[in-house]
Amino acid sequence: MAALDDTAPDGDALPGLAAGEADLWRTYRATGSASARQALFDLYFDFARRIARKHFLDRKSGDIEFADLSQLACTGLLEAIERYDVDRGTPFQPYARRRIAGSILDGLAHMSERREQVSFRERTRKERLRSLSVESPEKLDAAGAMAALIEMATGLALGFMIDGAGMYVSKDEADHLTSPYDSLAWKETTRSLTAEIAHLPDPDGRIIRYHYLDGMSFEQIARAYGLSKSRISQIHRSALKSLKDRLSPAMAFNFRK
Repeated sequence: MAALDDTAPDGDALPGLAAGEADLWRTYRATGSASARQALFDLYFDFARRIARKHFLDRKSGDIEFADLSQLACTGLLEAIERYDVDRGTPFQPYARRRIAGSILDGLAHMSERREQVSFRERTRKERLRSLSVESPEKLDAAGAMAALIEMATGLALGFMIDGAGMYVSKDEADHLTSPYDSLAWKETTRSLTAEIAHLPDPDGRIIRYHYLDGMSFEQIARAYGLSKSRISQIHRSALKSLKDRLSPAMAFNFRK
């Protein structure tokens, strides 16, 4: 069946629906036939893509591919087909246009949120690496470079454990640890870590909590404290070292010094 013109005039017994189109709708509603549903989707596919293209051309940033918008439009079209009641006499295309546009806008909002989350995590990783990196590493000898690398790895491991994802291990994840002892050791370690964070003096403890538990960037913490970002980075590094020193005697695994 040929694609429809979304500007076709109304005036049939079923407004906006040609005779064959209306029959197809009634068949789909009566039988729920997958072939009728597919035929309706094919019929309105170009209509949905035109809406996607309009949204694509209206965007100035160029940060979204047309294929992404087309996929969102198809999702909206399928929802419209599933919900449309042909017997109400409402033209399908104006009805579907709202749902397709809504699907695109909702999808764009979720995409933007995911991109922002990914961007934040990437910025956070870079901030932590810079904070834990030594100055002038080229001046270190082999032993000093190894010690600096171990210190950085330890700091990153502690940061992972403090992070929301690292502070809780689900039952399924715990089951994948190599032994019941490892699972218990992990839980004891995270409990000890939580307790030690609470005992860190300010500003160390507060900055750790702000950054890892509240999700604040070093720049945001610096603004809140009225300090420079580099000073917050220094305190962050010092706080992680304090945590490592506090935890080392009680850990089930050994932090090398």
